[in-house]
Amino acid sequence: MSKQGPVQRKLRKSASRNQYLGKDETKRFDITSDKRNKKFDDLPIIYFVTPTYPRREQVAELTRLGQTLMHIVNLHWIIADDVPTCNTMIGKLLKKFGIPFTHIASPMPDVYRKSSVVPRGVANRRAALGWIRKNIHSGVLYFGDDDNTFDLELFDEIRFTKKVSMFPVGLIGDYSVSSPVLMEGKVIGFFDSWPAKRKFPVDMAGFAVNIGFLLSHPHATMPYKAGYEEDQFLVSLGLKLEDIEPKGNACTEILVWHTQTTKKPASTIRISQPTDNSLKVLLENLKYLGMAQSSTSKGAQGLLTKDGATKQL
Repeated sequence: MSKQGPVQRKLRKSASRNQYLGKDETKRFDITSDKRNKKFDDLPIIYFVTPTYPRREQVAELTRLGQTLMHIVNLHWIIADDVPTCNTMIGKLLKKFGIPFTHIASPMPDVYRKSSVVPRGVANRRAALGWIRKNIHSGVLYFGDDDNTFDLELFDEIRFTKKVSMFPVGLIGDYSVSSPVLMEGKVIGFFDSWPAKRKFPVDMAGFAVNIGFLLSHPHATMPYKAGYEEDQFLVSLGLKLEDIEPKGNACTEILVWHTQTTKKPASTIRISQPTDNSLKVLLENLKYLGMAQSSTSKGAQGLLTKDGATKQL
């Protein structure tokens, strides 16, 4: 095997230290220890649910998010991947951060992939909700996408949620924000550019739920209905306006942004001649990470540049 860099060696270490659980070992595995020494008995645990799916940007975005979550005490990361079985490479990546985590394979049912508007992330979140119902009795649930941006202050704000807390989310729709609106400290409505007759027109990143409150509503779930996932989930919890706990300085400050990375298909690089330099290992790692592959017959022509002159590879 070709010589590997330190990051790739760490990613490719044997998975023997992973604790695989469940009837099908490849459907889920859990790491329950906190290698960061950031576990405090007197603080509720935040269960941070991240739906994800294979793509060129997946490793980069999970790395960025993981290095944000590394700063948060008493946090358990639930990563639900839209794949039939857990990707070992993703599991090894997650171990790097030292965060307790659960990695779940949660493929979208084929029937919904054919919808005119695909309800992305629903199967992932439903799988995470199922795991929480079976294994967790207290704490706080939060849905955080892998391409969103989070202020660390957000975690302090939501940690003591009693029922459902809500707060503004930046970079949403035509208003560039989605937020509850308050009068004298109480929620009186919502400011969102796509109301769509929703009772709770909020973004997925704009609320947190107390797990005890979730468990008191055993039938609460998220529908496979694109655009209405948040609203109908909150309705299924029996939520009322007066139950909402406003955060983010009375819903005047933005602590989370709905950033989105431009998605492109994995690259194909045409390289006709065998390489005997560092490029060989780099190309192997690009393929391993799902970012690119090389081909002798198709794709963008590989070029080597030196002193302004290029030659085809």
